[in-house]
Amino acid sequence: MRSLYVRITATFALIAFFSSLLGLLVTSLYYEFSLKSQNERRMADVGETIKQLYERYPELELESVYLPAMAKLGYQLYLVTEDGRTVAFGSPFKHGSLSVGQVDTVMNGRVYNGMGEENRRLELIAYFENSVRNTIGIPLATDVGRAALFIRPDLKQQIGEVRLIVAALLLSTFLLSLLLIAVFARYIVAPIKKLTSATKRIVQGQYDTNLETSRKDEIGDLANHFSRMTDSIRRSELMRQEFVANVSHEFQTPLTSIQGYVRTIREESLVTGDSGRYLDIIETESARLSSLSRQLLTLASLDKGDKPPHRAAFRLDEQIRHVLIGLEWLWSEKQLELHVELEEVVAEGDPELLHEVWLNLLSNAIKFTPAGGTIGVRLRRRADSIEAEVRDDGIGIAEEDLPYIFDRFYKADKARGRHRNGSGLGLSIVSRIVAIHGGTVEASSRLGEGSVFTVLLPAGG
Repeated sequence: MRSLYVRITATFALIAFFSSLLGLLVTSLYYEFSLKSQNERRMADVGETIKQLYERYPELELESVYLPAMAKLGYQLYLVTEDGRTVAFGSPFKHGSLSVGQVDTVMNGRVYNGMGEENRRLELIAYFENSVRNTIGIPLATDVGRAALFIRPDLKQQIGEVRLIVAALLLSTFLLSLLLIAVFARYIVAPIKKLTSATKRIVQGQYDTNLETSRKDEIGDLANHFSRMTDSIRRSELMRQEFVANVSHEFQTPLTSIQGYVRTIREESLVTGDSGRYLDIIETESARLSSLSRQLLTLASLDKGDKPPHRAAFRLDEQIRHVLIGLEWLWSEKQLELHVELEEVVAEGDPELLHEVWLNLLSNAIKFTPAGGTIGVRLRRRADSIEAEVRDDGIGIAEEDLPYIFDRFYKADKARGRHRNGSGLGLSIVSRIVAIHGGTVEASSRLGEGSVFTVLLPAGG
């Protein structure tokens, strides 16, 4: 993806380039319709003057004295004698070919106007063409017979230095314009880059973003409105977190009481008829609500940052192994086959928070893998990171659901999620904890073929 800075610079460069082409076209049209005829008349007058001077002083040696002297005055001359011999005077022509018809035209007493009769697209560029065809041809009578003399201004001699100065001026102006465009484009794009960076931080939940700018233009207004919007979002997020934390906390007390009453009724043998089934439902649902409120409290605590991670060095492989042992009753009940490859890895992080990561990932793998299936757990150290992978051959996740599975309360299959007592918060907690530790978590899956969750943590924690 091309950045805005590159786009602005390229746009201005293209504008400068096409403006130069348009300027060349306009100048060429101006030359063609205003200056070309004057230039042709002037060269015709010069040719006629050269002819008249020679006719007035026939004693001057044409090829050795007269024409070389005329060439020194700033002209290129090309002489064709009646016997077909050609002699050039002054700066050499780059293209010295003339058709027989063009030479015969002049020999027969007519003036040849190569500057006007040649069909060229850009007359201004054609004016600088160093060719015998781009000349004025006049008939000339010599002491040995007829001759044709072709004349054009020697631009290298007449305006050579001026042409170099103008070319250097135009080139330096163009290059300086490109440099200034690049500098000012960076100045224009700088606040937009800050906005982009701030937007990325907000997506990650960092709402303490302040864009200070003294600009009074549209970009300055955008930055100020963005700062106010961010502040409003931050206040709303704080209110939401407080509400979720308070409600979740208030839920815990009655849920604990309900679970206590259920146990008391069972212990005192007060269960009769269908009441046992009803008690099972009450106990199951209250346990689910209790788990949900605990997860909400965990997320609220992570979002608010009330409890910063307590970093310590610990054996990550041993922690994952303890989680697997703690969940043994679940995977044993479903007769799942476990493939475990745990390298000895020392990590630096919050052991309690990272425990939640492995607990959620492994619980999900067990929950969504059918009986007799396989779960793979691998831990290894890379050059600059630690990679943990949880793989299963369970029901998998649809491709359209993958981008959203780390969103809160998102369930790829709502009916399936409810049936399996899922809250839709486990993967959100995983993502948040991993992000706090400076890592990433990714998922790959295909429906009916299982899932792979990969956690990357910095080698230093």
